[in-house]
Amino acid sequence: MTLLVYITVPDKKNAHALADMLVAEKLAAGVNLLRGVRSVYRWQGSVRESREYLLLAQVSRAAFENFCQAVRKHHPHEVPCIVALPIETGFTPFLDWIRENSLPSG
Repeated sequence: MTLLVYITVPDKKNAHALADMLVAEKLAAGVNLLRGVRSVYRWQGSVRESREYLLLAQVSRAAFENFCQAVRKHHPHEVPCIVALPIETGFTPFLDWIRENSLPSG
């Protein structure tokens, strides 16, 4: 199974560093970076708003736990947004590419 993983980060520096690391370590086959996301959320009892980058990562199910550990280690937030959505169907060669390029560590 393959996943599309949604992550938000506070700025360009963190977005590029996280995407580069995840792909270099083969925890994600690829990562798309979208800037200018406006997030509204509740944190520590109050409603907050911030501009963020959205990362969409293509990840194999087998690599997901290692992927999460790496994001948590390198993410600047105490509770990073990491949400995985299963890819139910898609272009088979592309899904194969994700599985071949997103591997569990060790």
